[in-house]
Amino acid sequence: MPRPLVNTRLGRFIFPALLAFALPLSTFAQKADPKDTEQWTPVPPIISAPADAPPSDAIVLFDGSSLAQWRSEKEGPCPWKITAAKAMQVAPHSGDIHTQRAFGDIQLHLEWRTPSQVEGHGQERGNSGVFLMGLYELQILDSYDNTTYVNGQAASIYKQSAPLVNASRPPGTWQSYDIIFFAPRFAADGTVQSPAHMTAFHNGILVQYDFPLLGPTLYVGQPHYQVHAPKRPLELQDHGNPVEFRNIWVRELVRAKAQAQSP
Repeated sequence: MPRPLVNTRLGRFIFPALLAFALPLSTFAQKADPKDTEQWTPVPPIISAPADAPPSDAIVLFDGSSLAQWRSEKEGPCPWKITAAKAMQVAPHSGDIHTQRAFGDIQLHLEWRTPSQVEGHGQERGNSGVFLMGLYELQILDSYDNTTYVNGQAASIYKQSAPLVNASRPPGTWQSYDIIFFAPRFAADGTVQSPAHMTAFHNGILVQYDFPLLGPTLYVGQPHYQVHAPKRPLELQDHGNPVEFRNIWVRELVRAKAQAQSP
């Protein structure tokens, strides 16, 4: 006859003990109050978020009516032009432009399109870029049926991170970027407390997820950080192609203390 799996004499002591241990847990659950886990303050501010328009707390940088928010990298008026379609178009070889205002942590929305008439290939086809803080580039490129190095195609963090997918639309079609950017933090001695981080959506599709940047964008060599101001202007690139932009706005973000302290 097989031996019992449990010593019956020992069981006379174990099972009552387990039951006694379980009872307080049940009693605790009965005494718990849902209000113990309710948070009532601080109350999030109320904003309006209309369809097809910037949210009410956004800073509008271009709405098709004026270039007043932008300056030339040569520190003159913005040399780009507003088209009949109320888009801001790169004036090839006139130079990059940057915002009058400086920004740190932001949500950025902008729409862009490359020329409908395809010229060139690879990096010469509809090339531009948006530089967060004037230093950290999310690439703009006609990447529809256009082969190039993957960390240089549209929606790449240039020379650092290829996009998760290629969500490019055909040339001449409006496309959108929605970017969440957190600026790097530096200690008093110049060391990096936390790197810049970027999340990006291309045409509503997640293409970069909380990527920790290795430093400012470089064309040649390995990126590395140097101390800079906590807020710097945004920049749009003139790469010699008449790329167009519209509906550009930002929301300044405030990180919670726990987030700000994490790497």
